[in-house]
Amino acid sequence: MNTVAIAVTDGMLQFELSLAYEVFGAAPDGVAVPWYDVKVCGSGAIEVGRFRLEPDHGLDRLPHADTVIVPGWTDVDVDPPADLVDAIRAAHEAGARVASLCTGAFVLAAAGLLDGRRATTHWAHTQVLAARHPRVEVDPDVLYVDNGSVLTSAGKAAAMDLCLHLVRLDHGSSIANVVARRLVVPPHRDGGQAQFVTTPVPAPDSHPLAELFPWVIERLDQPLTVEDLARQARMSSRNLGRHFRAVTGTTPLQWLLTQRIRHAQELLETTDDSVDTIAAATGMGTATTLRRHFNRTVGVPPDTYRRTFRSRTSVTAPGP
Repeated sequence: MNTVAIAVTDGMLQFELSLAYEVFGAAPDGVAVPWYDVKVCGSGAIEVGRFRLEPDHGLDRLPHADTVIVPGWTDVDVDPPADLVDAIRAAHEAGARVASLCTGAFVLAAAGLLDGRRATTHWAHTQVLAARHPRVEVDPDVLYVDNGSVLTSAGKAAAMDLCLHLVRLDHGSSIANVVARRLVVPPHRDGGQAQFVTTPVPAPDSHPLAELFPWVIERLDQPLTVEDLARQARMSSRNLGRHFRAVTGTTPLQWLLTQRIRHAQELLETTDDSVDTIAAATGMGTATTLRRHFNRTVGVPPDTYRRTFRSRTSVTAPGP
C-alpha cells in the first residue's frame, strides 16, 4: 500500500491540509484497489487556523513514506521550522516523492529540493519565492509542476489538481476520474494551465463555452477543427480563442488534444480495444498519430500504459 505522509506544523493552511486528507484518506466507492495509508506527521500538537491538531506520528516517520505532502502555511515571511525542513530533506533522500501544496513550496525550497528545478506556488507569493531562493526557476503562470520526485502546486483549487494528478499517476485515469466525481470537481486540468490571476473562475454554466464542452466530448471520434468549434459556439475563431484562454488557460486545439488523450487513457484502462480502434474512437485517425501524441503527453506508449494500469486497476463506475 502506498503510504502518504502529510507533514504539518503550526500555521498550516487548513484548506490544503483537509484537501489532501480528503483525496488520499479514503478510497471512493467502487474502487477495488489497495488505497493509500495516510499518516499525519508533526512535532507535537499544532495550531491549524482556529483548530488544534494532534498528529498521528512524529516527523521522523517521513523518510518511511512513499509520498510526502507539504500543505501550504500562512507565514511565508519567516523561515519554515528547521525540524520540518530537515525531515522533508531526509524523506526525499530516502526516496520519497515530495509534493507541496500552495505555499508549502517554501518548505521544499528551504530544503534545497527545488534548486535548479522549475516550481510554482500561489501567484501572490511567486515573487517572494523567486527572490528568496534564486536557484529555483519559479513559474507563476501554471497550476502545478511535476518534476518526477518533486512536485509543486499553486494555491487552493490547483492543490486539488495536483492531488488528483498524483492519483492518476498511481492508479490511472479511470480511478482519478472516480475520485473527482466523488469530490464534484473537474477530473483533469493540465498543470500548464494558467492560475487565472486576473480572470475569475466562472461558475460551471455561466461562461460562453458551457454548452460547447459537452458537445465536443460527445464527438471526440470526429475530426473536429477550430472552425467547427467556433461554428457550434456561434462566434468567430478569434473570439473562440479568447474565451478558451480565459476559461481554460489554453488554446482550443490544445484543449481538444488533451480531451482525446484522456479518453484514450480511459479506453486503454477499461477495454480490450486495439490501439487502432482507440485511435479512431478518439479522433486521432491512425495508431501512429495516437502513439506519437500519447507518448509525448503521457510519457509512455499506449501499450505500456495499458499494461501498467490494467494489471492493477479495477473500477465499478458509479452513476453519472
